[in-house]
Amino acid sequence: MWESDIKWFTIYLKAERGLTDNSIQAYRRDVQKLTQYFIATGRTLPPAAVTLADLQAAIEWIAALDIDPSSQARIVSGIRAFFRFLLAQDVIKADPSQLLEAPKLRRKLPDFLTVEEIDAMLEQIDLSKPEGHRNRAIVETMYSCGLRVSEVITLRISHYYPDEGFIRVIGKGEKERLVPIGNSAIRQIGIWTSDYRRHQPIRKGHEDFLFLNRRGAKLSRVMIFLIIKELKEKAGIKKEVSPHTFRHSFATHLVEAGADLVAVQEMLGHASITTTEIYTHLNREYLRDMLQQYHPGF
Repeated sequence: MWESDIKWFTIYLKAERGLTDNSIQAYRRDVQKLTQYFIATGRTLPPAAVTLADLQAAIEWIAALDIDPSSQARIVSGIRAFFRFLLAQDVIKADPSQLLEAPKLRRKLPDFLTVEEIDAMLEQIDLSKPEGHRNRAIVETMYSCGLRVSEVITLRISHYYPDEGFIRVIGKGEKERLVPIGNSAIRQIGIWTSDYRRHQPIRKGHEDFLFLNRRGAKLSRVMIFLIIKELKEKAGIKKEVSPHTFRHSFATHLVEAGADLVAVQEMLGHASITTTEIYTHLNREYLRDMLQQYHPGF
């Protein structure tokens, strides 16, 4: 019964909500954590028989597995989505997860890079290597446009409009948005495409992807992480840096400069303004740091 319902749930997430395979698998794992609880406690009951008390006990069991609070919160979110789906499909008559509470989380402010740190990483790129100009174009584009790593590797030539200064980005849930791209990134992409990309063989079906590996295929997420890790280490930067750090840096620098929050939300592709508001907190932290560093009476 559970497997059948989970199967239809994943089909719904793909067909109706347009989620990526990674997101769908995450939802599937969240619900499977619940089924693991029932197996571990020797209980066999269908989803329709699950109560709020059962779910609360399951979350306590999951917490005892040393799963961190943020992961627990995500599991609760996945379980709620599953039961909302069952309710909409008339598989259950009432939603037992409606009052299920997730652990309270302290919102962690993300790390971001200063302009000087970004410049230091860019300086570590070896432009004498064939992939050097590609890597420079990738990093410039991530910072210029605030892209997620998945958006970088799927960026298409047909979605790149250098004359207008925009790129068309396919974000979470297959939602499209237009994002301005800076002159520096446009210049680096031009060098990559005209001097290097056009001379390499390209695998069939990958002709429209802007950034390619040595075999002429779309880059992987792992490759982007490795590129950033190497540049961070060469630049001697001690803070945690990932591809997403460039997205945080993009947003932080905009907010610090006084950009409208709604405009930042639009460029980042956030569904809710509350997600973007974290950068106002970052801005306040930045101001406090500046006061502590430079104000004699603070």
